Amino acid sequence: MPQLAARLAGGFSAPVTLEQLEHAIQRALDEGNFAELESVRHLPGMTRAVSRSLRMVWDAGIRLDGKQTAARLDDLALIEQRVRHHLPGTAMLPHDLRIAAIARIRFAPRLVGSVTIERLSFIAPNWRPLILALAEHVPVEWRAPDCAETHWFSGPIVRHEADHCEPSTTAVSCADPRHEVVESLRWARQLITSGKARPHEIAIASANTTAWDDHFYAAVTDSGLRLHFVHGIPALATRDGQRAAALADVLLHGLSQSRVRRLASLCRGEGDALDQLPRGWLSSIPRGAALVRIEDWCRAISTAVLDDESSIGLRAAIPILEVLGKGIAAAREAAELVLRGRSAQLWQTALRTGPPEAIEFALQSARFPSEFDAADSIAWTTARILANAPRPYARLLGLTNRAWPRRSGEDSILPNHVLSSSEFDVDPTARADRRHFDAIVTGAAREVVLSRSRRSAQGSRVGRSPLLRDRPETPLSRARIPEHAWNEADRLMARPADAVKIARIGSANACWTSWHEERLTPYDAQFSAEHPAMRQAIERVQSATSLRLMLRDPMAFVWRYALGWRTPQDREQPLSIAPDAFGRLVHELLRRAVDLLEPRPGYARASDQEIETALEQAARVVREAWPLEGPVPPSLLWRNTVDYAVSLAMIGLLRKEIAEATTRSWTEVEFGQRDDFFAGRELPWDATLPVCMPNTPIRLRGTIDRLDLRTEPTAARVTDYKTSEPPRNVQRMSIGGGSELQRALYGLVCRQLLPGEPQIVARLLYLRGGQPAYKLRDLDGAIEQIATFVNVVVSMLMRGTAVPGPDSFERTNDLRLALPASPGYQRRKRPAFGKASVGIARLWSSE
Repeated sequence: MPQLAARLAGGFSAPVTLEQLEHAIQRALDEGNFAELESVRHLPGMTRAVSRSLRMVWDAGIRLDGKQTAARLDDLALIEQRVRHHLPGTAMLPHDLRIAAIARIRFAPRLVGSVTIERLSFIAPNWRPLILALAEHVPVEWRAPDCAETHWFSGPIVRHEADHCEPSTTAVSCADPRHEVVESLRWARQLITSGKARPHEIAIASANTTAWDDHFYAAVTDSGLRLHFVHGIPALATRDGQRAAALADVLLHGLSQSRVRRLASLCRGEGDALDQLPRGWLSSIPRGAALVRIEDWCRAISTAVLDDESSIGLRAAIPILEVLGKGIAAAREAAELVLRGRSAQLWQTALRTGPPEAIEFALQSARFPSEFDAADSIAWTTARILANAPRPYARLLGLTNRAWPRRSGEDSILPNHVLSSSEFDVDPTARADRRHFDAIVTGAAREVVLSRSRRSAQGSRVGRSPLLRDRPETPLSRARIPEHAWNEADRLMARPADAVKIARIGSANACWTSWHEERLTPYDAQFSAEHPAMRQAIERVQSATSLRLMLRDPMAFVWRYALGWRTPQDREQPLSIAPDAFGRLVHELLRRAVDLLEPRPGYARASDQEIETALEQAARVVREAWPLEGPVPPSLLWRNTVDYAVSLAMIGLLRKEIAEATTRSWTEVEFGQRDDFFAGRELPWDATLPVCMPNTPIRLRGTIDRLDLRTEPTAARVTDYKTSEPPRNVQRMSIGGGSELQRALYGLVCRQLLPGEPQIVARLLYLRGGQPAYKLRDLDGAIEQIATFVNVVVSMLMRGTAVPGPDSFERTNDLRLALPASPGYQRRKRPAFGKASVGIARLWSSE
């Protein structure tokens, strides 16, 4: 109707488009001060809500700027008045276009000739006077479906459905919306391959396509079918849309490293400013660094350039990051830097439909034209569009009590207590949905399939639509064998004999079967004896952490050090740091503070004030350096975390317990390092000398938390700092079943690297709660016990057997995800694992 009216009104007149209307509304809202809308005009989606209200009022034929305007519509009338000033010169509002067309109706015989209204089921009241006036000058015929509202039309009406045979109608129920998509594609492919229908004769529709759009877009490539999205493809499902979304994410939520990496990876190669940077420029930035401010990025880039002068090109990224760091206020400037082509056009359109702060909402509703032509493709569309141009074969999705017909609800701009919807909403959503359903069912000449989900996408139960009435339905199982497969995976699921011939499927099936057997299988960490990867994992230089994992959880040791598995990192800016990271933080503070005190005045001779000053300097360095190396909490929480770590480090430093002037202290003392290791400070030994566990193939490497060395007579005291709470049996504990190794290993290092036969004291010091230092009673016995423990585990691993240890099924185990989720797995396999680990079970229970 708008196009017909524009032709009658004159060649230079055109109906206002939705994009033009929303752009004009946004400009009117930005410059106006409307009593009813001022408090909410910046809310996301406000422009679209005003547009919907205006269009409903216009469709009803209400003149906002005339005497009919009620006081309740003053704001909309003022908006409409200002919208006119922001529209292009040739664009006209609907009622203005109708008036202009009626004024020139006498030219209708030459401009339009006879008119046929094809299959429209509803014409808005605004256009009805134009149709009636047109019928007085030229022949007007309405080929209308039975459900059309034609009571106002005085011309001839032709009912097409009288000539059609009754279509085959069936009703089915699927598991959920995705299952509906799968069944739809099976149905469409079966129609095409059987020769019953061609693609352009098939349509799939729903009252609202949102719940199925992403599933169809993901599945259509795999199916090989040509599917035309009549209403457009969701922009965020495309790479161009993701580029715009990545930019919006950075501008709205900050310069985190993951957001910048995502933006750089998506926009690379588009001819934008990012292409001027060196290839792989982000590889010089530590991946775990929490870079949330432009200052952090500048320091990280400067550090990378200092470490490698060939990275001087990284400085070119700073101007780009500065623009991104301005936030959403620099939306247009940032888009000019990093967006090109369709993504840039999408960005500009999104900015026109609402305020920049709501651009994420605008991008979610944006769409691109479909990639296939409707003339030779299956149509996926809304019921409103299909009702006007039905196809012989139709499948309707989402026939649930919540989705079809939809509930009208209240208008966000004109709620019922302000103006009843019956006064301006001439075509309520629920009534339109019922009419569209009837038009599609009666318009399909061959076959109609009515489909619904038994559960929603969120898993809740949903009921049948009242439109299904008493139609019997066929429940379809998700795991059923289909009559016709929609892709290769579906074909293999329907033919298990063919599927098991594929190596990956056969392996997965064998794994599933093995998990339910009580005996140990190759899928339960059983592998070839003397495996090269296992030998390499054992011969690598072990740290206290890897050695503890070997003894306490041999299966996890194989995963991490033989297979190289790693657990995902935490999010970039957590609210707190992990316990092990907090322990490293305390150790870092201790090391830096003692390094500042040595050799002058010396930690042993330093006063409490000097220790406190050194610790404050260490805290300042750590507070600035750690965000460039790994994830840390937001700034306020990070400062509190460092302050708490300083308080614990102060407890450890003030407990010197040193009286002799010939005693010297070190913290974080390296040992067993590679030949190219450079300490940068004086150490009590050569840190590159090898350290071996006696009578085992294990070599050791690591750092001692604290070493106090007395020269006359020679004596050494090693201290392992703990930031956790002490266990109940800490006084009796020697190696804690393999969980407490540091004291004994530190003592072994001193025995091998210090000259002579020094007296060695190894102790634990818990920094929380003023705990005493817990000395290791029998160092030689502990070392011998660890060696025995190691040899048993190494022998088992070299035989090709790995078993889960006491820590395997703990919730805090970061490798728990690699084990089956069902607790029944642990119960079924416990006897077999117990038999395989009989040699080390007694060591796990030792103190």
